[in-house]
Amino acid sequence: MKKHKFNDLSTIFEKASSLTWSIYPRPHLVRESYLPLDGTWELGVKSCGRLLPLGGIKMPYVPESRLSGIMRTLGEGETWVYTRRFTLPDGFGVGRVLLHFGAVDQIARVSVNADTFPEHIGGYLPFTYDITDSLNYGENTLTVEVTDRLDTDIPYGKQSKKRGGMWYTPISGIWQTVWLESVPDNFISALKLTPTLDSICIEAVGGNEKKTVVIEAPDGAMTHEFSGECCEIKIDAPRLWTPEDPYLYHFTLSDGNDTVKSYFALRTVTVSGSRILLNGKPYYFHGLLDQGYYSDGIYLPASPEGYMWDIKTMKSLGFNMLRKHIKLEPELFYYYCDKYGMVVFQDMVNSGKYSFLIDTALPTVGLRRGVVHPASVRRRELFECHCEDTVRYLYNHPCVCYYTLFNEGWGQYDSDRICGEMKALDSTRVWDATSGWFTERVSDVQSEHVYFKKVDFKIGARPAVLSEFGGYSCRIDGHVYNPDKSYGYKAMSDTAELNAALKRLYLNEVVPMIRRGLCASVLTQVSDVEDEINGLVTYDRQVVKADAGVMAEIRAAIDAAVTEC
Repeated sequence: MKKHKFNDLSTIFEKASSLTWSIYPRPHLVRESYLPLDGTWELGVKSCGRLLPLGGIKMPYVPESRLSGIMRTLGEGETWVYTRRFTLPDGFGVGRVLLHFGAVDQIARVSVNADTFPEHIGGYLPFTYDITDSLNYGENTLTVEVTDRLDTDIPYGKQSKKRGGMWYTPISGIWQTVWLESVPDNFISALKLTPTLDSICIEAVGGNEKKTVVIEAPDGAMTHEFSGECCEIKIDAPRLWTPEDPYLYHFTLSDGNDTVKSYFALRTVTVSGSRILLNGKPYYFHGLLDQGYYSDGIYLPASPEGYMWDIKTMKSLGFNMLRKHIKLEPELFYYYCDKYGMVVFQDMVNSGKYSFLIDTALPTVGLRRGVVHPASVRRRELFECHCEDTVRYLYNHPCVCYYTLFNEGWGQYDSDRICGEMKALDSTRVWDATSGWFTERVSDVQSEHVYFKKVDFKIGARPAVLSEFGGYSCRIDGHVYNPDKSYGYKAMSDTAELNAALKRLYLNEVVPMIRRGLCASVLTQVSDVEDEINGLVTYDRQVVKADAGVMAEIRAAIDAAVTEC
């Protein structure tokens, strides 16, 4: 059984050694019982009723990645078959045993010994089975069969069977950690944490009636007892969460039978007129598009250290926000954003087919209204369920301040209705219904994408967000994915030209827009991704193209403009 220092969350989530994901994966509901099942599994591919063994796969990396050791994708009509044998250590499994999957793309069928569990559909969210009654004394066999046809009715992101340009290598199979947990028969199954500027509402699902919360506050521990599922606790001398001071309150919740560790932050994000307020005050979100792709693991970095490096590097360049673009990450990514003070603007993962003409070409030249994509009943159900589950998945993370529902019309339908329903589910964040164009009536913000022309648009009554711009490309020889073909929106010959162009872009175009009321900007992008070479760092994260001095000048100009508003 994996051991960790239960009294200090930072020791649990930050000892991420090279080439391993065997680190506690659920920051907001931590128990001492934890058995990771990563490492080497057996992988085979099944086709026409026959199973072809492929050997060992390094988990949790997808078979398409170099880190997996497989570097193969599914062919037409094929199914991945994963096998892992395990034996529970002594003392593990008193009560119930839960089997957790971080994410599996797209359809997973799980068996433990002789028992098969209901299939799971969807490639980005965690799911859990109670496997207690399926376990043997001694060795157990876990089998996971995965099919992935890149079904566009299921949220799928920027994967494409014909990768290239702004489309990336498709992944399939298990791509996040798999782990076991031992819980009491009656256990705390979920927490919902809703802050104000001076209090926290803690909702605990499950467990015994009487519960005790012990909060680690700056002035000492606070103990609060309550009955039922919900309590609201006033925090004296509150210390608010901001990117400049990302303070987290850690706490322990116990019901006499079950004990979990968690954390919260005191933070609000609201809209007032044409401004977005962080903790009740206007705030400028200086951000980057973050695709979440890595050269060695594709959907995962080699270890959680990869997330920490991205976040800290972008912070060092003056940014305070990442727009997580059409992808969800393991909870550890959001924990590191919570801890290091990086706001996340989170996209929903798109479904539906993409049309270059309708979704990109015509809007770029000005046709930005009246276009929708018909959606089947199945696609509607899967997309809307995925949106709801995403909100629940990320609800407790203070870094998540903003959601994007549809991006550039891709798969867009009924945006007014869905945005209203999502806001009813989570009114504590800002909602961008239609990022880029094809706006309807319901949205918290005016969201604009500007490429190929000057950043200059009319600002209306709602907060104005420049949700994509830039895209300047700069090739670094020896650090490119595709030596034969590159993709970007404006080519720079070297990093000196790139940095000079970025400085002009911000100082001559973005900063004047801030003085006119712009609330946020999202530069394309954090890193190169496959053919795309428009990142501030290379795809392999070996070269930082952005000059720290230039980025400091840009940040200073932004801060000065914000002060003037």
